[in-house]
Amino acid sequence: MLYCCNNDIVVLSRTYNLNMSKDQLIDNYADVDEVGDRLHIHSESVRRLIRRGKLPAIKFGNKWLVDRVILEQFASAYDPRPGNKATLL
Repeated sequence: MLYCCNNDIVVLSRTYNLNMSKDQLIDNYADVDEVGDRLHIHSESVRRLIRRGKLPAIKFGNKWLVDRVILEQFASAYDPRPGNKATLL
């Protein structure tokens, strides 16, 4: 979700002040390679998660970007192993 109000911009339910520098805004996001490193999976697997809607991301030009806060929330519950996962009980 993206919308603007006064000097603020809201992206994926997070508000950023437009007076921030470009580098400060970009530092809040991870590209596909960084996400793959964090999740211990291939970058194409990251793109697949994004296409399937399992990992929220925005497309900036020709690059997918994932908010670092959302990435950490996703990574805490993500299991990269294929197939059925072991469960307690």
